[in-house]
Amino acid sequence: MNRHPLHSLCPYFATFPESFVAKQLGHLKKSGVVFDPFCGRGTTLFEATLHGFPAAGTDTNPVAVCISNAKLNPPALADVLHRLERLEQSWKASDTRYRAAEFFRLCYNPMTLRQLQFLRQRLHWRTNEIDCFISAMALWSLHGESHRSPNYFSNRMPRTISTKPQYSIKWWRVHKCTAPLRDVFAILRRMAHYRLRMPVPEVRGRVAELDAREAYKAFPSLAGTICAVITSPPYLDTTDYHEDQWLRLWFLGGLEKPSNSQSDDRHTNSEQYWEFLADAWAGVAPLLASSAIVAIRIGGKYLRLESVRKRLEFSLSQGLQRRVKSVGGGSISIFEGGQRVSFHSNAGRGVSREFDFKFLV
Repeated sequence: MNRHPLHSLCPYFATFPESFVAKQLGHLKKSGVVFDPFCGRGTTLFEATLHGFPAAGTDTNPVAVCISNAKLNPPALADVLHRLERLEQSWKASDTRYRAAEFFRLCYNPMTLRQLQFLRQRLHWRTNEIDCFISAMALWSLHGESHRSPNYFSNRMPRTISTKPQYSIKWWRVHKCTAPLRDVFAILRRMAHYRLRMPVPEVRGRVAELDAREAYKAFPSLAGTICAVITSPPYLDTTDYHEDQWLRLWFLGGLEKPSNSQSDDRHTNSEQYWEFLADAWAGVAPLLASSAIVAIRIGGKYLRLESVRKRLEFSLSQGLQRRVKSVGGGSISIFEGGQRVSFHSNAGRGVSREFDFKFLV
């Protein structure tokens, strides 16, 4: 079966393959909801809908929320094209001028930048499903290896993470790179045809922009219905999405520069990390069915399989207040992050292995 093009709607750091999700779903009856409290770009949730399961999840990152909701609630192609046409007409009729910092002037061609700034102000991605889908497509094209693909808007950058402004400026100047002229509307139309070329699932889902520890507040109607939690928690001491995704956050209405924030996606203290996970499971606990599975892919610096299994099992029993049984003891997978070497980024350094676990709760 061909991979659905919505799976790759936007690159994202530390994603796991949909095959990991499909393996877990293959043993479940279609009588419950699949949940991911750290949904990222929605791999678990979209794969669940492809298998006929309703899906829901949470994430604190607006980029993750936008991408996931776009995949879970894709609009009709005709509606996307109509909206793009109206937006383009409005842009052409607009004489608005925008101020731009040096990074943006070097990152984008002047016309491309004006189009992006216009869309940044006009797209209501949080409240409109069509705008959410267009925004998610724009996030895919916002930065990348533009010397290799005509579908990236930016000067040369990694696809998965946004390099910092001063580093980028220096790199472009040293390598004599200039921003390509790219028509944002033309690329978005082309990408809409590509992403929506296959039938979409009839089953839908929703992601709430919320801390996992409060997941039950966003989905009170799902109490007692979740048959599977399939997730990949933030890795220990590895990444900070405020820094790594700052340019995509900017497009969604955020700041024009990176923001270093010690939030729940970054933990330098092991004990606090496991306490946080226990609290996250507690946030999901009221939504679980009487029996459910919890499948987890987890990674971090200098972790060992058996130690991680024990800590996960303990955090689950604490948070869920249930008996937890490990299935199979866990397995090791090799972490291969090609994007972490782009621009010699330090993102992901120290993470050499990931671990997969399954629990009955």
